[in-house]
Amino acid sequence: MNRDSLTVATPAGTVHATAGPRSSDAVVFKLGGAMRGSVHVTGTHHPQHWDRFTAVRACLGSVNAYQTTAPDDALPRLARGNSGYRGSLTLYPDVTGRLQVSVYPMETAAGHEPSPKTAATLTAVLRACAEHVMQREDLSVILTASRQRDTPALLRFLDWSVTHHRAEAKRLEAESRAARPARRAAVAAWWTVAHWFAASPQLVLLVMLADYPGSLSRHLSVMEWWAPYCLTAASREHDQARRAEIEAACLRNAQIRQRRRSLTGSECVRSDLSRC
Repeated sequence: MNRDSLTVATPAGTVHATAGPRSSDAVVFKLGGAMRGSVHVTGTHHPQHWDRFTAVRACLGSVNAYQTTAPDDALPRLARGNSGYRGSLTLYPDVTGRLQVSVYPMETAAGHEPSPKTAATLTAVLRACAEHVMQREDLSVILTASRQRDTPALLRFLDWSVTHHRAEAKRLEAESRAARPARRAAVAAWWTVAHWFAASPQLVLLVMLADYPGSLSRHLSVMEWWAPYCLTAASREHDQARRAEIEAACLRNAQIRQRRRSLTGSECVRSDLSRC
């Protein structure tokens, strides 16, 4: 059997997937058997690490669904069906090196959820194609090209993320500071009503002291934990901002190294030509 031809057993029947010639950053599989259409597989970043291009993404259709939406009539479909399907799957190594899968929501061209049997078929085909690319000898070439393709957009996102998380941290820290006097005011209000009730036990005062949504007791209970919660949440936002900064720096350093390698290669070519 051709090493670039796959036979995939699925709930809908056997699907044949044949890899076409590799482009700079992707491999497109032509489908036959129980499915017709194509699957586009390209490199991508690790789902938890935006700066690490160690994963592959398989998309239903002949184009990268993260950049371009395939026309409805070009979407893969079951051999016995008329509905085209959208969706993708990411295959990536975990900390132990074992491959893990993230499946993104699949739907018909009309926006309907596929049946469990169809979803299992689509997932099996996407995974088989992704695993094939993950094992290719030219995987490093695909991942490098994918890094070059995606880095500008990822850097824009990471820069936005740093700004967003810092702004959230600042907002939460301000809320924490504001919560302290608010808590003191809530305590004072509760004790004032409690003293009134002790001096003159009335039903209306008892209702004010009861624990129910909107009551003094409930408000006081919330204010007891709100300030510490805001500080903890602000700390998480700072961590997210630092992580985004680190990943952006790693991407930029990779860009610089790639430019240096390209310049070095160009100088070598010019040197060779000068000897002719």
